Amino acid sequence: MSATPVDSGTWVRRFHPSPDAGTRLVCFPHAGGSASYYFPVSAAMSPSIEVLALQYPGRQDRRTDPLIESLPELADQIFTALRPFADRPLTFFGHSMGATLAFEVATRFEQVGAPVSGLFVSGRRAPSTHRTETVHLRSDDGIVSELHQLNGTDSGVLGDEELLRMVLPAIRGDYKAIETYRYEPGPPLTCPVHAMVGDADPKATLDEVRAWRDHTTGPFEFEALPGGHFYLNQYQKEIVNRISDHIACAAQPESFPSTRTGR
Repeated sequence: MSATPVDSGTWVRRFHPSPDAGTRLVCFPHAGGSASYYFPVSAAMSPSIEVLALQYPGRQDRRTDPLIESLPELADQIFTALRPFADRPLTFFGHSMGATLAFEVATRFEQVGAPVSGLFVSGRRAPSTHRTETVHLRSDDGIVSELHQLNGTDSGVLGDEELLRMVLPAIRGDYKAIETYRYEPGPPLTCPVHAMVGDADPKATLDEVRAWRDHTTGPFEFEALPGGHFYLNQYQKEIVNRISDHIACAAQPESFPSTRTGR
């Protein structure tokens, strides 16, 4: 793990600081995404749950920061940035690239004997599955075409050529990080894992997402919801409720299901 000093305030956004919250949810954005994507989640969960939204380099207020195009290096830096926040139980939520990144950071917490309370992975196949993808090697137009296909980027950004030129390097860097990532087999997590996906997601089949069950010895749940890669934009309330229910159960471990499910 990286020994490079990390400023937690650079990486973590607290849109609704909740000093009296007994637990925290850490949100990992998708490739090209930013912390502000999770502002509505933070608003919905405050003040009972404090949301920490991660801000990767190269976007918004970190636009001039050097990009990190290695997912393990990103995980190392985020792990270090989150250590000061581990004085309260942490639950992770990550979508797409953010799901794999959340898994890697959760693994690092396990390695130091501080497992997270739960891991929610969305719109991403399990780390042990692999597809050869090369979006990061495409021209700018090719990357924009990919963004249109996934329908997850603000249409105002895609229609503003100057703004698009500003954000494309970060998007390309994120794609490089996730597309060059290779899972290194190791001990599974011990925390509960809840895997979710849109039933028409072109980036992850149902079986690829069900394979997350192999990455934990704890309770596992699988859920497919109607929609494509960004199905979660239509199901924010439902997802917030699922995470809130999980966190409530985490305070009473006997409430977790004793069987591993794969609906």
